[in-house]
Amino acid sequence: KTLWWDTICKEMKNVRPVFEVWEGKTDDIPPGYKEISCHLIFNVKLGEKFRRKARFVAGGHTTGTPDTITYSSVVARDSVRVILLAAALNELDVQAADIQNAYLMADCREKIWTVAGPEFGSERDTIMIIKKALYGLKSSGTAFRAHLANTLHNIGFCPSRADPDVWFRLAVKPDGKEYYEYILFYVDDIL
Repeated sequence: KTLWWDTICKEMKNVRPVFEVWEGKTDDIPPGYKEISCHLIFNVKLGEKFRRKARFVAGGHTTGTPDTITYSSVVARDSVRVILLAAALNELDVQAADIQNAYLMADCREKIWTVAGPEFGSERDTIMIIKKALYGLKSSGTAFRAHLANTLHNIGFCPSRADPDVWFRLAVKPDGKEYYEYILFYVDDIL
C-alpha cells in the first residue's frame, strides 16, 4: 500500500512553495543565514477513518531566540460564547473555515536554509532558502498572526479591545438593519 507515500507527496506539494532553490554553493549563502534541519512528523487521525497525516517541519529548536515576541495568542473561550450568543440574538448565521497550511502564507522572519532531503524527490541534496513561516520555527506563529491581522485590517475588520483575537466590522442586513460581523482567530494543533 502507498498510504504513507501518498501522504508525504501531498504534504510536499503543499509545502514546496516555501522554499527557494539556492543556485550557488554553501560558501556563497548570504551572511546571517543559518543552516537548519527539517523533518516529517506523522500522525493517524482516528476520528477520520484512520486518515494518514504528515507535516513537514523545521528544526526550530536549533535556531536562536528571536529578538521579537514569538507568542501567538488564541481567542478566549468566553469570547466564543459571547459571539455565539450575539449571533443567536440577532438571528445571524455562524460559519467556520479552516486555512490549510496557514503558517505557510506568512513570510519567514528568520534567515535560514536547509539541504533538501529524499522527500524532495529530484531536488534532493539541493540547497533551499526557507522563504515562508514553516511549521516548527519559533517565529512562525507570530508571523502568521501578523499576516492575518494585516489581511483582516485590509478588508475592514478591527480587533476588539476585550479580546485582540476577536475581529469585527459593521455590516448591513438586506432589510437595512445594521449588525457586526465577527471573526475569531483560533489556532488548531499542527497535526
